[in-house]
Amino acid sequence: MQKLKVYLLTGRTIEQGKAKEFGKTSNLYKDSVAVCYIDQSDMKTLGIKANTPVRVSTDFGSVVLKAEKSTRSPHPGVIYIPYGPWANQIVNPETHGTGMPSFKGVPAILEPAPGEKIKNIEELLIDRFVGEPKK
Repeated sequence: MQKLKVYLLTGRTIEQGKAKEFGKTSNLYKDSVAVCYIDQSDMKTLGIKANTPVRVSTDFGSVVLKAEKSTRSPHPGVIYIPYGPWANQIVNPETHGTGMPSFKGVPAILEPAPGEKIKNIEELLIDRFVGEPKK
């Protein structure tokens, strides 16, 4: 399966702000932040369609998100993920004394993740702090 080297940017979105009013455990919140906005040319290169799962991996972790075509194109080689627990899985937790991790310009690998599940917030936190359940 093809992979693409990209740079990750994160930030706030209007959809995220509205969905937060319904609670961070709501499906509306998940749908607004468990998203990876991708340049159309990169989606074509990887054979990714909107609303399909993609995996984003960095030196700090890996997460499966829903692919969406970026409306702010062109920006090949750059992906955008809204702030939230999903983005937190893959950014450097080191704050360098500022209290905020680096949310911009994180080198990442983007790849299709057909058949993989986008975890809800509870599953993310259990995996992060307890570990994956033994099978």
